[in-house]
Amino acid sequence: MASETNIPSTADYVIIGGGTAGLILAARLSENSTKSIVVLEAGSNHLDDPRVNIPALWTTLMGSEADWQLQTVPQAGLGDRVIKEPQGKLLGGSSGINGQAFIAPSKAGIDAWSKLGAKNWLWENLHPYYKKSYTIQVPDDATSEHIGISWLDRSFNGTSGPLKVSFPAVIQDPLCKAWVDTFKATGHSITTDPFSGRSTGGYSNLAAVDSETKTRSYAASAYGRPTMERANVRIVTEALVQRIIFEGLNEPDVTATGVKVAVQGQTRIINANAEVIVCAGALSTPKLLELSGIGNEEILRQHNIPIIVNNPNVGENLQDHLMSGISFEVVDGVVTGDALLRQEQDAVQEAMKLYMEHKAGPMTIGGVQSSSFMPLVDFQGPTSTTLMNDYLDGFLSDCSYRDQAICEILEQPGAPTCSMFMLLAQVNLHEASGKGFVGQDLQPGSYLSMGVIQSMPFSRGRVHIASSDPNDKPIVNPRYFSHPADLEIMARNLQDVEKLHKVEPLAKFLKPDGRRNHRDAFLTDLDSAKKYLRDTATTTYHSSGTAAMLPREKGGVVDDQLRVYGTSNLRVCDASIFPLIPAANIMSTVYAVAERAADIIKMET
Repeated sequence: MASETNIPSTADYVIIGGGTAGLILAARLSENSTKSIVVLEAGSNHLDDPRVNIPALWTTLMGSEADWQLQTVPQAGLGDRVIKEPQGKLLGGSSGINGQAFIAPSKAGIDAWSKLGAKNWLWENLHPYYKKSYTIQVPDDATSEHIGISWLDRSFNGTSGPLKVSFPAVIQDPLCKAWVDTFKATGHSITTDPFSGRSTGGYSNLAAVDSETKTRSYAASAYGRPTMERANVRIVTEALVQRIIFEGLNEPDVTATGVKVAVQGQTRIINANAEVIVCAGALSTPKLLELSGIGNEEILRQHNIPIIVNNPNVGENLQDHLMSGISFEVVDGVVTGDALLRQEQDAVQEAMKLYMEHKAGPMTIGGVQSSSFMPLVDFQGPTSTTLMNDYLDGFLSDCSYRDQAICEILEQPGAPTCSMFMLLAQVNLHEASGKGFVGQDLQPGSYLSMGVIQSMPFSRGRVHIASSDPNDKPIVNPRYFSHPADLEIMARNLQDVEKLHKVEPLAKFLKPDGRRNHRDAFLTDLDSAKKYLRDTATTTYHSSGTAAMLPREKGGVVDDQLRVYGTSNLRVCDASIFPLIPAANIMSTVYAVAERAADIIKMET
């Protein structure tokens, strides 16, 4: 890791952000030993931090020094609640603090990028880069049968990438098998390998955990650590970039010549011979562009920032998935993670002993191990397309071209409108402090939680600077549930989730008249489901779309080569460039986009 005294003053590529995308670009671009790379990461190096490396400890990172600790303005669609928006502030970015779920997107969702105007960004072009990023680790035959992964098709999965992904579900856990068998009983078995891009139904999902070491596998360990050893790379931590420096004031020839950065209390200028690449994430990339004079001229003038490129699309098109869940009390003898959440000392000590001595037990599992892409159940059948079309027409009388792209996806037979998941602990979503999905005001007893995540929300928000001070946090307004179709669809999805607790074999593990996480979690109709969502829905930490890869006249900030409009050598590579949010957890898509971006840049130089 570079110290303040040996940071080079010039590099071919200056990468802003040592998160998921930034470290991938550094790794791939530095394969050419004649090219020099500097990576500037505002956070610290946590490669040896047990909170990062032990899968189950991921929730302890929320609100810590490894989190930017952002939050939204009050959200009208959520009863004016303020939602915390954790973002990784450490080497490896959000891949170092998330729940590790490694979920495939839908083919239709990625193909929509090209339809919206991101030329050649199709599933067939991007899928090889998903495979390039990771190596799938398959368990032994007995475990494979227990967790139900006969659907696994090696041709769709990565076998030699830096990231290690595995199945957290284990043979000792009856609930992961019950999840798969319950979906089979309802006629919703998994249809094919999720990384085919065409999967629906219940399955045991992958996680970014190395099955050999039972530690988190993430951008810093998979890409960053080996890249640090290269002589042509300098990765600098605790380096806050204040702005990008330009020469030339006439579009499209505005040239990024370097950056102004604060490192360990000292302000430095680092020059870029070839390119500056912004990889600061969907909530911080727009902030940096605006601080540098690229954005809506009205916002820039308000904060006395000289205008370099007037593009009002910067910071707009913010998309995120909401999630919610219901906790059901399990029968006696079923082991869950509730005692660990309550920090009961005997349970914590036993779990740590199992982990340290045998690399086994609850500490080996991060967020979720069981998932499902699901359509609206009541709308399935021979006339599903017509039913969905008629349903959506009720909310989309004045339909934008982006709304239409989502409608075309959702109207396909069996198209997933949500992801369902199972968490082996209670969720507490009614606490006034809003401390998170898991929460801290925990009930006694043991619970199994079933949740729902939006697939393709129609709502759009924005994120913009609060001032010209780089240390000030941006103003984040996702405008959750601002589009009426989102609440309607998600409430129906939540009703479908609630019905699962009565289906065998999952039902036999739940107390018939057991407690739930809150009195309002006893859903009776669509209206009660809507109320519950307004009271409980929260972010999945999937912010994206704020520097969209679209034609400029259609809301774009970067072109299909990820170059910022109006500039000759400034690119963006992170979740902010997504024209449309993927249908599930975005981590796998960030890896794939960065891998492809590296090849795009190499081809031009």
